[in-house]
Amino acid sequence: MSTNKPLKGKIAVVAGATRGAGRGIAVSLGEAGATVYCTGRSIAGSPSDLNRSETVQETAQLVTEAGGNGIAVRVDHTNEADVAALFEQIKREQNGQLDVLVNNVWGGEKLVDWDARFWKHSLANGLLIQERAVKAHLITSYYGAPLMLEQGSGLVVEITDGIDYRYRGNLFYSLAKISSIHLAEAMAAELKPHGVSAVAVTPGFLRSEEMLEHYGVAETNWQDAVGSGKPNAEHFGQSETPRFIGRGIAALAADPDYAAKSGAVLASWDLSDLYGIMDIDGRYPHWGRYAKERGFL
Repeated sequence: MSTNKPLKGKIAVVAGATRGAGRGIAVSLGEAGATVYCTGRSIAGSPSDLNRSETVQETAQLVTEAGGNGIAVRVDHTNEADVAALFEQIKREQNGQLDVLVNNVWGGEKLVDWDARFWKHSLANGLLIQERAVKAHLITSYYGAPLMLEQGSGLVVEITDGIDYRYRGNLFYSLAKISSIHLAEAMAAELKPHGVSAVAVTPGFLRSEEMLEHYGVAETNWQDAVGSGKPNAEHFGQSETPRFIGRGIAALAADPDYAAKSGAVLASWDLSDLYGIMDIDGRYPHWGRYAKERGFL
């Protein structure tokens, strides 16, 4: 196998690949040579309720341009029929092969009210966060894991925010992100006898499309935001592109000993340290070290 394309011949699904970390992970898996099913609700001419311009077709094209094979599929991962149909498609097209499943569905950007305690928060929005960020992950693994069980190998990746169980500033947000960690831990325990692994992975300060817009900058001049005076802008200098976590996950998936890490919570900076991962801007961001020095990790 080529060292430049260590995932050539591998089949991956990135659930929630439209933008942000999901897009970065999908493109990075493609860069490593994988065939990547890029799924999400936003397709050309039919955006999700987030009403953003990015689409899964764009992500699939970027995967192919990076050196892989990108396949876009419109999937609402809270809809069991949609998810079942996705994996039936993979059975037909890939003879049932599935090597990497990344659960990145979120969709809670507009649902979290950071200023409201849980008894004042919209209950409907709080429960919808769990629907999208927990239930959707469960449904996807429920239908995806059997393909891995059949072949006796595979890696399930739960994307989260944070490396532990501490409170994250909002009950509904905390519950969703901590649930992803426990999903990985519990799936790892139940999958281990079958040769399948599961981990949770978190980015650091993610320089997503939405975050760049929030600070009024582009990727080409992102450092201009650091002195803007906007909330948390002073920390933006330690941010990372979505490709950083993506390259880390691609390296993990290509590691023949990834099973040794099953059940673990890994961070983008851990994967960078372990595999020598550099971000696409030539930097080696380390949010963990930065945050610990400042006492908020």
